[in-house]
Amino acid sequence: MRVRVESYAGHRGDQMPRRIYMDSRDIGVAQILDQWLGPDYRYFKIKGEDGNLYILRLDETRAEWELTMFQSRGAHSSE
Repeated sequence: MRVRVESYAGHRGDQMPRRIYMDSRDIGVAQILDQWLGPDYRYFKIKGEDGNLYILRLDETRAEWELTMFQSRGAHSSE
């Protein structure tokens, strides 16, 4: 799913996600939990300010972001 991402240049000049825009939702990035490189992409596992987990994929050659995984904060809750 393509998403619009507001980003900033990190300490090495790499783009880091700051805010995600999906449909009418506006989700701030509370924490970047992990990041890694793939053959053609950079991936970010983030926790949104809404408490949910997201994995974003950045195609640096096209400057396009995609949402590749979403997990609701209540998905593993036994409550």
